[in-house]
Amino acid sequence: MSRCDESELSSQLRVFSGSSHPELAREITDYLGCELSPSLTKRFSNDDLYVQLGVSVRAKAVVIIQSLCSPVSDNIIEMLMMVDAARSASATTVHVVIPYFSYGRSDKKDQPRISITARLVADLITTAGASHVMTMTLHSPQVHGFFSIPADHLTSHAVFVRHFRTKDLSNTVVVSPDIGHAKRATKLARALGVGVAAGDKERVADDRVVVAGIIGEVANKNVILFDDEIATGGSIVAMVDALRAEGCKRITLACTHGVFSGNSIERLRNICEIDEIVTTNTVPITPEKRLPNMTVLSVAPIFGEAIRRNLVGLSVGALFDFWPNPDDCVPTW
Repeated sequence: MSRCDESELSSQLRVFSGSSHPELAREITDYLGCELSPSLTKRFSNDDLYVQLGVSVRAKAVVIIQSLCSPVSDNIIEMLMMVDAARSASATTVHVVIPYFSYGRSDKKDQPRISITARLVADLITTAGASHVMTMTLHSPQVHGFFSIPADHLTSHAVFVRHFRTKDLSNTVVVSPDIGHAKRATKLARALGVGVAAGDKERVADDRVVVAGIIGEVANKNVILFDDEIATGGSIVAMVDALRAEGCKRITLACTHGVFSGNSIERLRNICEIDEIVTTNTVPITPEKRLPNMTVLSVAPIFGEAIRRNLVGLSVGALFDFWPNPDDCVPTW
């Protein structure tokens, strides 16, 4: 897969990072062969944010990279201000890269008098002046349709396939924590040539779930417990208990978004059956959260390739979540 000429790309592109994840932004620009453009974010004495783009963006394609991790509200406002600044400074297009769209969990009105916040944030991004959005592994796939501008819903599938194909999978099954996310687990299982199972899960609180049982055969199997996100670890603890009761052997945790909030790291540290925790760098994982058995895979090449293909007018379909052919989701970058 050839890349476009680096000098040509650099001449038409300006890439900026918000405060949430500059390390990932630098990896993406390294992939693209361009510089990360400077910007300034500071606070006024009344706690208002001030954002300034450090170079001209007139007649340029602008990319703004911001993951909606903690502090989520500050990161949203900073992102919107950067988008507005780029539009106001006559950028040709403004591409917003959101590796982790945290409000993707707020996709429906399941209680009285609440906001469908995923749609609200999507509307704010459009109103600020974005012309295109790229994100990854939304908690609820229908959030893709909340954007009234073109949106690319990318998948981390490729990096997990590449990682797990180096392992002995002769007695392995991929397990989804719940039936609702079984499609992603099934796609991974097919790409790895192993079986698939799912948990019968019900969420009773933000940090607590109940697993009634496992649908599928896991007895005497090694398990890859595959989810879109690990936050408090409540689902993982409940699933491990259920898998233990079913007589599984060793467990590998895998998730795209390693949020690891609250006391989740201590919860995971205390589960002796977990051989490895595999996640990606869609959110920054600080040193105190990096357990000895944790592997962090980079999704920078996926976002870099999606940006490149958009700029040169190529299809990004094979990088999409729920692409029908799993092998097409393993680009040869």
